[in-house]
Amino acid sequence: MFLFSESSGKHYTGFTSDFESRFQSHNELGTKGWTKAYRPWKVVLLEEFQTKAEALAREKWLKSGVGRSFIKSLDH
Repeated sequence: MFLFSESSGKHYTGFTSDFESRFQSHNELGTKGWTKAYRPWKVVLLEEFQTKAEALAREKWLKSGVGRSFIKSLDH
């Protein structure tokens, strides 16, 4: 999942097995942590994978230089 905070211009990239719960935590429930400071978050990219290894590989790529360039090319 790739999230964007319009209020701060910040990006968040992560993976989860329960998107709805994780997204709600980032936007509403979490009481501390990095994502709380930049609410609200909107979904820019959501991908599903068959295995955790595939999801982690994609997350790693999105956090690389090439992945960050790809993210910047997305319309926020």
